[in-house]
Amino acid sequence: MRTATRIDEAPVLPDLKWEDVGELVDEALAQWVASSRRAASTESAVRLWDRLESGLEGGKRVRPQLVFHAYRAFGGTDAVACATLGAAVELLHGALVVHDDVIDRDFVRRGRPNVAGLYRDDAAGLGLPPEEASHRGASVAVIGGDLLLAGAFRLCDRSTRDAGVRERLSEVLHTAVEEAAAGELDDVLMAHDPKRSIDDVLAMERLKTATYSFAAPLRLGAILAGAPDPRAADVARVGLLVGTAYQVIDDVLGTFGDEQQTGKPVTSDLREGKLTVLTAYASRHPEVARHLAEGAAEASAGVDRVREILREVGADAHALTLAHSLATEALDEARRCDLPPALRSELTRICNHVLHREH
Repeated sequence: MRTATRIDEAPVLPDLKWEDVGELVDEALAQWVASSRRAASTESAVRLWDRLESGLEGGKRVRPQLVFHAYRAFGGTDAVACATLGAAVELLHGALVVHDDVIDRDFVRRGRPNVAGLYRDDAAGLGLPPEEASHRGASVAVIGGDLLLAGAFRLCDRSTRDAGVRERLSEVLHTAVEEAAAGELDDVLMAHDPKRSIDDVLAMERLKTATYSFAAPLRLGAILAGAPDPRAADVARVGLLVGTAYQVIDDVLGTFGDEQQTGKPVTSDLREGKLTVLTAYASRHPEVARHLAEGAAEASAGVDRVREILREVGADAHALTLAHSLATEALDEARRCDLPPALRSELTRICNHVLHREH
């Protein structure tokens, strides 16, 4: 790994490349974890940072890439500033994923135990009963998510020396967290409610996922590059549509995907009675309505039957059509707003990836 680069000695590159910025994102994350580990006051805290670091490794860095593409498109040239902000949104993503897994009672992420799963297994190894072991794992994961969330705001502040820009960035990040929390709350409260509509689900998914995963990173990158608020709002609006399409596809993969490719149990949403675009579409079917109202049966046959009904009524096809419509609307909006050509090109590529991704 290269020697750490500070903001005040950042390379100014007229033609930023993701390969360079992406490496700096990884460095910024590693440095943040290392400094947090050094500051930890107990061995338990050091151990937690080790496991949080493992959870941050890998992945395609989709959100930092969105920061990068908007930053470069609006004329940004400071590689380290861009990478620092990209690392901040990656920490935010890590925090919300850890908390979401706790809410969903998932102990696996990317095909391996997540933070909650690791601490649950530790507790089971000590002889704790399964319920108590799971509770311990979930409790530690909440603490870990909080640490990552705090880091996101700290790194965001470090991405610029301009007080005005820093305030704008902080406002966007705060709003993203607030909206993600509101969406997560609706996701929890809408479970087991077959009376909710597809529009209700889409509104929830815009808040829970699309804002922090797509709209906010694009908006943050534009602001860091010096784009005025109206232009930053334009790119965020496009990102919101792309992000909603992404989550609709995620609903399909979360029900019909391959666990080896998605990296998490594909039955978790159905077992938890979660309302998705798929189940909302099929909610008039009596068996689906009963499943949503009562919760999933523990037997795998119950989930398999619901999945079979979703295919029979065309819920998967409807969801895919909806995702394509949202992606098309996003690209139309990008043209209408006259976003920079390079950014429109990247958004087209991203939409194609969203619609055809396997995991």
